Amino acid sequence: MTITTSAAKALPLLPVPGSMPPKTPLGRWLTEGGGAGGDQHEGSTQPWYSVLWLTGVDYFSTLGYQPGIALLAAGAVSPLATLLLIVVTLAGALPIYSQVAKRSYIGQGSIAMLEKLLPGWYGKLFVLVLIGFATTDFVITMTLSASDAAEHLVSNPFAKAFFEGAQIQVTAVLLVLLAVVFLFGFREAISLAVVVGVPYILLNIVVITVSFQEVFRHPELWANWQRGLTLQGDWTGILIAAGLTFPKLALGLSGFETGVTVMPLIKGGADDASKPTPEGRIRASQKLLTSAALLMSILLMTSSFVTTLLISPESYAKGGAASGRALAYLCHKLLGDVWGTVYDISTIAILWFAGASAMAGLLNLIPRYLPRFGMAPNWVSYTRPLVLALLTIDLVIVAIFRADVNAQGGAYATGVLALILSAGVAVALALGSEAKALNSKKLRNLSYYFWAIVLVFTYTLLDNIRERPDGLIIASCFIAFVLVIGIGTRLRRATELRVEQITFMDDQSAELWPQLCRKQVCLVPLISNAPGPRERKAKQLRSLYATKHPYAFLHVSLHDDCSDFLSGLRLQIREEGEDFCIEVTGAVALANAIAYISELIDPVSIFLGLTRKNMTEQSMNYMLTGQGETGLMVYQILVRYWEWTAEEDVRPLIFLLSD
Repeated sequence: MTITTSAAKALPLLPVPGSMPPKTPLGRWLTEGGGAGGDQHEGSTQPWYSVLWLTGVDYFSTLGYQPGIALLAAGAVSPLATLLLIVVTLAGALPIYSQVAKRSYIGQGSIAMLEKLLPGWYGKLFVLVLIGFATTDFVITMTLSASDAAEHLVSNPFAKAFFEGAQIQVTAVLLVLLAVVFLFGFREAISLAVVVGVPYILLNIVVITVSFQEVFRHPELWANWQRGLTLQGDWTGILIAAGLTFPKLALGLSGFETGVTVMPLIKGGADDASKPTPEGRIRASQKLLTSAALLMSILLMTSSFVTTLLISPESYAKGGAASGRALAYLCHKLLGDVWGTVYDISTIAILWFAGASAMAGLLNLIPRYLPRFGMAPNWVSYTRPLVLALLTIDLVIVAIFRADVNAQGGAYATGVLALILSAGVAVALALGSEAKALNSKKLRNLSYYFWAIVLVFTYTLLDNIRERPDGLIIASCFIAFVLVIGIGTRLRRATELRVEQITFMDDQSAELWPQLCRKQVCLVPLISNAPGPRERKAKQLRSLYATKHPYAFLHVSLHDDCSDFLSGLRLQIREEGEDFCIEVTGAVALANAIAYISELIDPVSIFLGLTRKNMTEQSMNYMLTGQGETGLMVYQILVRYWEWTAEEDVRPLIFLLSD
């Protein structure tokens, strides 16, 4: 980090905890993997139809288990419930994320939109809750995908003799292999996604086509299905049944959040760089989202239809031959075990890669927010320690659910629906704000439409939680974990210096700066930047203390949002006779900014005022607003920093003055 002047002059900043290289071999290895939070899929931009498969490994891989889960949840009504899911996808989720793509084109997604729309502590609390749901989504994506991949392996007739009864162990091995890949670097994500995704889609098209041929050769299957529908009553009862079971099929909505997070990898228009918003990239991203939604809708509808007609209730029941692998079951049955094994291998590959996509999503999401909020230890910013932490969580989840695909469906759906619901709220709020600013009736009506979609997803989420509360329980555990660790970490790190950049306001300030440094002034922070208080304070100090050095009066102004943990400061320095006046703006906490400036200047002495107010109230005031008992906090911050640096240097004298 550097101090930058308008003349581009740079000076070194202070070292901070976490910036120094680790001393142990293990510590060096853990930090060698690079920092998390950036783009985990390195490489140049690609056409949208190539990046489509990076989204698709998450979205399309649900075909490995979605038809079986739909059968178990809805039975004969499964095709109608799936049709309702498709309507919600095309009329709800797709428009929501098309709007998100317009407003979050650097890949930050809907959570970043809400952070901007809801600033301050309320916004951060909301973001932390969403991170809990997002963690549920991505973690269960990894564990459910690995569990289903293990199900395909264990159920394969050629591998059954070797792996029968080892579902949990195989799932754990797949997750460990996934972690190993990320520990040593994940590259060429787009190319690998194409290699994995295209054959899988083609194989599914073949299986579905052959299944339709089988249906047409046996007309009695239609009659059997119709008899199953009549058990639900008339068409009103059937539609009600479809509406009631639709929330259980919400797994088919996964992948949209991934679709916007990969936007930086999409090649835009040639003139995007010259425009305030990259319109070419936004259009390409919307094509990606639309193509993925249409392709998946067709596959979901057709697969749901053929699996409902061709698979008996005994086979798709829990523990049955088709449980968790409906299309694979049909492939083995209709095309033979050789083609069925090819399908199993392809399914295992895309499910494993879906876990990789989820891991990359978490490595991008968690470091993007928690360290910036001051709510995570420094090691969270590194890939390898975070991968090991996530692997531990994955293995615990697998043990809890016994690697059961159906059992994890509710938790997965909860995370997916919570993210889509939050995206809908973000879009509705953004459109409402824009409609008010532009006085646009069209935007206002569009905002109302998205609020209606929000109601649909709210019902879906609540019904899913009612039927399968395990998702909310897991999400609540993640939310509680994030909040407890976050608040505890923020309390522990509150006395760090918390400054990430310093900029001089003008060249005059940069020229005066050397006259303040290295034991040349006495630093006097004041709550006012008016000349009168400075004159009175100088007179008072000279009457009480035998100081030989000029005073540097420091006034700090807070940033608008003091819930931020780090800030960039701007300095303006002026001479006032033999003394100096320093004006600092942009701080998130008064004490931390004063301590930082003090360490940069290295004054002879520091005169700090005390308020003598209730310390409990002042501590809360410091944590929430960056103010409080500033004098004591400056002293504590400096002492902690001096203990950390342990330099052989003469420290400034500190005077605590009662106002």
